[in-house]
Amino acid sequence: SELIKPYLGSKYKVTEVPKTLIFYMSKHSGPVNEIQWCPVREQSHMLLSASMDKTVKVWDAVDTGCCLQTYSCHSCAVRAARWSSCGRRILSGGFDSTLHLTDVETGKQIFSSKTEFRISALKFHPTESNVFICGGFSPEVKAWDIRTSKVLRVYKAAVQQTLDILFLPEGREFLTSTDAVSRDSADRTIVAWDFQSAAKISNQIFHERYTCPSLTLHPKESVFVAQTNGNYMALFSAQRPYRINKKKRYEGHKVEGFAVGCEFSPDGTLLVTGSSDGKVFFYNYHTSRIIRTLSAHKEACVSAIFHPVLPSLLATCDWAGEIKIWQ
Repeated sequence: SELIKPYLGSKYKVTEVPKTLIFYMSKHSGPVNEIQWCPVREQSHMLLSASMDKTVKVWDAVDTGCCLQTYSCHSCAVRAARWSSCGRRILSGGFDSTLHLTDVETGKQIFSSKTEFRISALKFHPTESNVFICGGFSPEVKAWDIRTSKVLRVYKAAVQQTLDILFLPEGREFLTSTDAVSRDSADRTIVAWDFQSAAKISNQIFHERYTCPSLTLHPKESVFVAQTNGNYMALFSAQRPYRINKKKRYEGHKVEGFAVGCEFSPDGTLLVTGSSDGKVFFYNYHTSRIIRTLSAHKEACVSAIFHPVLPSLLATCDWAGEIKIWQ
């Protein structure tokens, strides 16, 4: 993309809050569960979306707002989809309990596997590009190797469902957010794991009685944020013992049972989240105050993500199947 080229060599500038709608993209016939910009900077005009309509789509979300490709390898809702680090493959998982690794150009499956559970979360390892972690409606989370199409390790927790997975820097440890088993086990909603040994490091991280539909890591500081069903985001240390910061709480948006995502801007100054009322909320990371809200969608806005290269370009998606690009 010609728009991205001038920014590739320079350092990321300060993030401004976007105000203007650039593209309105609505080719999905069901709710959009997840969106992600391509991690390869030169190809970051491409946006990936996973939908309840059983498809994964790739869009040119910078130059044209057009859908470039639709992948229909799933027979049920696609709950999670991720770019590979090389930007040439897409990993997807859904309620049909299948995993697919698809070649972006040919649309062919490089790897497919059936799991014993419906999949709701997928994340590639930050340094081992052939390894990913998969979780869903099961007490187990699994690490897979694409090269062998086999499960490397199994992480066992006494939970019903994994809602999100977050690798900590370097990938030696990762966190899972889970649906706790009973009303008494609120301390199990975020679990920290040792990636290599599959040992549980801690399940005493978050003590409030809320599930956390999404987790996100700060780009520069050793902290992470958990979105909670208590209609606020909580801040934690990303180092053991992963203590909660009781002085900061980001509240004002609504979650209300939706898997509302949250993310930091690439410079780490803003924390952005969707809201079940269709708005997007921008919080000052340091003060935890709301800087601005954007009336983005009519239905629940489940994801809002900043572009990795272009300052202040934002993609949002909603429960009506719409994707919008803002600047």
